Amino acid sequence: MSKFIIHGGKKLSGEVNVPGAKNEATKLVAAAILTGQNMVLENVPWILDFEKMLEIIQSMGAKVVKSGKHQVTLNCKNLNPAKINQKLVGDLRASSTIMGPLVAVYKKLKIAVPGGCSIGARPFDTHFDALRKLGVKIRGPQQNFYYLSAEKLKGAKIVLKEFSVTATETLVMAATLAQGTTIIKKAAAEPHVCDLIKCLNKMGACISWVGNHILKIKGVKKLSGVKHKVIPDMIDAGTFAVLAAATKSRLRINGFVEDHLESFLQVLDEFGVNFEVGKNYLDLKPNGAFRSVKKIETNIYPGLPTDLQQPLAVLATQANGPTLIFEKMFEGRFKYTSELRKMGANIFQANPHQIIINGPTPLHGTKVRSFDLRAGATMIIAGLLADGETIIQEAEMIDRGYEDITGRLQKIGADIKRVD
Repeated sequence: MSKFIIHGGKKLSGEVNVPGAKNEATKLVAAAILTGQNMVLENVPWILDFEKMLEIIQSMGAKVVKSGKHQVTLNCKNLNPAKINQKLVGDLRASSTIMGPLVAVYKKLKIAVPGGCSIGARPFDTHFDALRKLGVKIRGPQQNFYYLSAEKLKGAKIVLKEFSVTATETLVMAATLAQGTTIIKKAAAEPHVCDLIKCLNKMGACISWVGNHILKIKGVKKLSGVKHKVIPDMIDAGTFAVLAAATKSRLRINGFVEDHLESFLQVLDEFGVNFEVGKNYLDLKPNGAFRSVKKIETNIYPGLPTDLQQPLAVLATQANGPTLIFEKMFEGRFKYTSELRKMGANIFQANPHQIIINGPTPLHGTKVRSFDLRAGATMIIAGLLADGETIIQEAEMIDRGYEDITGRLQKIGADIKRVD
């Protein structure tokens, strides 16, 4: 396993560019299955999860051509789902979204139980209940595999059990080729979901928002090829914003979309972070003491993204007083707090969904783990803030969602290196 070695306590400065959104790019790979024509994706992030999604469709016979630094051309004509790399499916949560396109096009599918970060219970009940209403028959899990089949998909009125991004994406992609009209209530509306829908409509789908979290999909017979630019990754942008604030550094983040992160900016403002929002950028400037925040609460969009809860905890360790963090989305997202405690943080976990962080406390370098993707990024922020040396194990976790994190940090003055 690789590791990061960080010597903290340094002020950073300069500019960072936000790459394309992980949570959109991976799903666009799944959407390519819906057409036999070329899909050209621009501004793709070269991260481990995206590369694994490419390998999954390649294992079925797709053609993948890197046609530029951040551009790739996909062609999924005549795939063979029986040849799918089941091991890769089992490693990746985003792989669940290929179920909808594959069953819509090929009618029959055997697929491993998709994997991903261990951040709490994330069952596929919502996905499967919705697909069944479209006419999909599902068996499993049997020996860690699901079996899906459908003679034809028919539109239906569906109320999702819960707000689920991947269930919404899976269902929308399947419904584009279903007969008739599908109505989805409690649909996720995150920016990357909306942009996936925008791409599908460019391909010939007929999808519209008809109410608050309500989607209407009129099925079509086929979709065409497309050229589409992936939106900036709001979690990457938010991570670097917290990093700059915590280390009291001067940093410009290019590719910051204010509309995507309004709730996050509200939290930064409550902490007293010195920032300025411009057109497509965010400037962070050094400031004095941070205020504690009475309550930080994650929620579905436009609420605070759950993926930014962990990085914000580092900022809370430097605030004057107690900060309550309420993680509404998942019950397993506080594993990282044990690592912050090793570094000197004062954190009390009240229950699986709530922690209280008392600050300010100095952080000290030590050896820590990356329990999941965002926890790993959180440890990088803590390591850059801490005095002394921090060693972060399981660097591959961070590779899943952050493009060239070492190189980008080194360019702004961070003392970080990767050891394989």
